[in-house]
Amino acid sequence: MTDPPKVRAERRSPADRYKWTALTNTTAAVFMSALDGSIVLIALPAVFRGVHLDPLAPGNIAYLLWMIMGYRLVQAVLVVTVGRLGDMYGRVRIYNSGFAVFTFASILLSFDPFDGGHGAMWLIAWRVVQAVGGSMLTANSAAILTDAFPEEQRGFALGINQVAGLAGMFIGLVAGGLLSAWDWRAVFWVNVPVGVFFTLWAYRTLRETGKRGGGRIDWWGNITFAVGLSAVLIAVTFGLQPYHGHTMGWTDPLVDGLISGGLVLLAAFVAIERRVSAPMIQLGLFRLRAFTFGNLAGLAISIGRGGMQFVLIIWLQGIWLPLHGYDYSDTPLWASIFMLPLTAGFLAAGPVSGYLSDRLGSRGLATGGALLFGASFVGLMLLPIDFSYWIFAVLIALNGIASGMFASPNSSSIMGSVPAPLRGVASGMRATFQNSGTAVSIGVFFSLMIAGLAGSLPHTLTAGLRQQGVPAHVATQVGGLPPVSSLFAAQLGVNPVRHLLQPSGALAHLTAAQQRTLTGREFFPSLIAGPFHSGLVIVFGFGASLAVLAAIASLLRGARPAAKAAAPREAATAADRR
Repeated sequence: MTDPPKVRAERRSPADRYKWTALTNTTAAVFMSALDGSIVLIALPAVFRGVHLDPLAPGNIAYLLWMIMGYRLVQAVLVVTVGRLGDMYGRVRIYNSGFAVFTFASILLSFDPFDGGHGAMWLIAWRVVQAVGGSMLTANSAAILTDAFPEEQRGFALGINQVAGLAGMFIGLVAGGLLSAWDWRAVFWVNVPVGVFFTLWAYRTLRETGKRGGGRIDWWGNITFAVGLSAVLIAVTFGLQPYHGHTMGWTDPLVDGLISGGLVLLAAFVAIERRVSAPMIQLGLFRLRAFTFGNLAGLAISIGRGGMQFVLIIWLQGIWLPLHGYDYSDTPLWASIFMLPLTAGFLAAGPVSGYLSDRLGSRGLATGGALLFGASFVGLMLLPIDFSYWIFAVLIALNGIASGMFASPNSSSIMGSVPAPLRGVASGMRATFQNSGTAVSIGVFFSLMIAGLAGSLPHTLTAGLRQQGVPAHVATQVGGLPPVSSLFAAQLGVNPVRHLLQPSGALAHLTAAQQRTLTGREFFPSLIAGPFHSGLVIVFGFGASLAVLAAIASLLRGARPAAKAAAPREAATAADRR
């Protein structure tokens, strides 16, 4: 049967075409931004070889941490500010500028003119600039979609957008392994043609469909927020590094000072925002139950998801894959491939849950997703170190499905609860919770894992080395090294025992059989399995607890009509304050 002319006209209407154009462009942007947050994780060995730097040498571990953390730190700090700029000067204008900045930084990243520490600093600095562009994209994409789509389709559109970001995190792992096997610069080259095309397309096709809020920049609010949150996240980074014989740096006065100073500045930020006429964020949004509890639930899930990603990579690369015959140099790529069920779970559940949330509401789906997320942590906690892969694959697929079930309805609930003039800043606040959770998760999960290893790994490692003929003083020295060195060596696809023993020259004085045993695939994984499992129980138990907290917060978000009713009152309040 042929559709009536009126129906066909509606389908071909400019508004209908524009919303799909906006969805395609913003989804590509969010995907690229998230992909670049993870693409270097697998590519790190090739990147550091390319600039001729040993990241595990004394004093160089900071380069490794900042390559991982710098991008996420900047995104966590900036998204609220650029979201507010989008409300003031146009979301599409800030978004388009972000695409240009992101692409320009990608070009310069691939042309590193330096070697050694200077080469690493070049990469870290331009990764920061790249993250600035990524923040401009992320903060305004959800607001652009919320403006472009009608309410009954908004959950589906935001679900696609959110899943693209989550999928980018894990597809980046596979892309990093494949591209770095060709050339380390390729992990940055891949952004250039995509970035140029979508930048030009965005400038040609996207337009402002929401109202601009006008106003002025809240400089004191921006400064206290950016410096305060940066101080806390920088402290987390330094806290992972050894300090004066301690396995971690949490006793470092600098770390304590940064955390204390950062919290003071964040408290000052809240006080400033309550008094200025044009605040950086709208604290009144936290009167909306859906906004407040949705963001709290999202923060808890982000911490659990981000930390789990790193722990699973180390588990696979450092223990499971070597025990199953994979060379250390090949484990980064294979670890990302074996984690594909996690990505598949995201891709399958995200759009479906977004579609269903438009019809059934967000609270039930998001709460169910959080509970399933926690159940997958419990399942992983019960696995033996040398597990059957198919059980592992089912568990991480369930974790991915749970994340997809949660993410789309949660984003739809948050963005649907705020008045139209504040969608840019609301999108930035939502992204800040998510990015801060991911950045903090690395510090929290690594700290818990290192604490679990520190109790038994030194004795286990020392005894195992002595049994293979390593001199007592060398075995004691290696066993006393911070566990973080062993964890990062595994993540970089380096045989930890070879790396730890080479500086002392002890390997040269052992028999050929002893050398083969120590540097083989099974010695270190078998040695670390017991201590590592103790750490896994701690971190997965913590992840399950976070999931329960997220489920409780999700239940407290309230029904959809209540959130809608609150929005007009908040819009009026915001208008009065301007």
